[in-house]
Amino acid sequence: MRCYLQALTLCMVFAFFSVLYVFNQLASSLESQSGWADMEKQKGSRKSYDTGYVLRKEPGVAGLNDRQLRDRCNSLSVSYWNPYWRLPPDVCDVNCFMDSPYREKPSAGVKTSTERMHLGVVACGPRLEETLTMLKSAVLFSTKPLHFHIFAEDHLHNSFKDSLNTWPSVVQNKFNYTTYPITFPRENANEWKKLFKPCASQRLFLPLILKDVDSLLYVDTDILFLQPVEEIWSFLSLFNSSHVAAMAPEHEEPRIAWYNRFARHPYYGRTGVNSGVMLMNMTRIRGRLFKNDMTRVPLSWNELLMPLLQKYKLNITWGDQDLLNIIFHHNPESLHVFPCQWNYRPDHCIYGSNCRQAEQDGVFILHGNRGVYHDDKQPAFRAVYEAIQKYTFGENMADSLLLPLEVKLQTTTHTYCGRASHLFTRRLKQTIGSVQQDTTQG
Repeated sequence: MRCYLQALTLCMVFAFFSVLYVFNQLASSLESQSGWADMEKQKGSRKSYDTGYVLRKEPGVAGLNDRQLRDRCNSLSVSYWNPYWRLPPDVCDVNCFMDSPYREKPSAGVKTSTERMHLGVVACGPRLEETLTMLKSAVLFSTKPLHFHIFAEDHLHNSFKDSLNTWPSVVQNKFNYTTYPITFPRENANEWKKLFKPCASQRLFLPLILKDVDSLLYVDTDILFLQPVEEIWSFLSLFNSSHVAAMAPEHEEPRIAWYNRFARHPYYGRTGVNSGVMLMNMTRIRGRLFKNDMTRVPLSWNELLMPLLQKYKLNITWGDQDLLNIIFHHNPESLHVFPCQWNYRPDHCIYGSNCRQAEQDGVFILHGNRGVYHDDKQPAFRAVYEAIQKYTFGENMADSLLLPLEVKLQTTTHTYCGRASHLFTRRLKQTIGSVQQDTTQG
């Protein structure tokens, strides 16, 4: 009997320490997956960091302590990302580097405005020309000032600068821009970079990188604006108190939709959402706690991303878009959904027209995914891309852009999307008419 009691006691002690070990491992795992937790651990030992980094080279800041450095950063209202993650967030909350090579000065002549619209894009690989054409379409038709946030591989930075700086001064007066390196959390950086398409998942981290930007319109490189950016920017005023972002549905017709037929993970609504055009209130994203299926405790955006990747990386096909679908599946009240003509893709016409709003009002934003701007599979999409790409700034847009485009589209009517191509120019005609009228009056 005594031996039995001793064995039972030993088993209970062993079980207790096993449970304690498991809980400790779980806590450590969650902390490491947050991406920024490793920096938080250093708050008590700041000497392990080169505090101030480049900022300490500035005149008058030598010898400043951490709090004074942070005040200096805030007083300068500068927020540039530290690509090496060398500073803990409590040293300088905005990571300010006065002579950082990633700091870009505004283009000359840009007028300051409280209504400046922020447009973000991520370009890796052979996406330079496609991205420039997208930016060109944004500048051509918008009347309010823009700020481009261009995230690109290092070897593309000079190409972007050289191209944008050659645009006419009257065009440069409508925008400024900043180029940034591709930056992911140190842990699993390669995994993030290669998720779906190269660097595409960078968009998930924009709220954490652009800390001084309140709202941002993120677009893929293969987007073309057919009307002013301010039209979609105005959706921010339609957000209720719960909304943090807006996207369009992935499909309108469930019978041909992808998510409801093939997805192996949760997704938003009936057919999921497409992240190629994503309007974000990033202040709300940074401050919101999101429900999830990993813990009963709501998590902040930066706490959510790494565990989400770890859980679903074997079940997701479309990378970061799938992760966004998972997030908004559990937080549907946080998403505003705008109609399909704001993100019109080949899927809306290759099986017959299935975007009713575009049939009524025309296409507002064209999304040439599947590489259709660069092959012959959907010549109607390629025609729009080449018309904007080849247009020369300063020429009459009705004669040099719209007319050649309409002629070219007439040769595409043998395809399903070609039969719907009159929807591509319906709103574009109105846009060009308004721009030229404003130019004449100005």
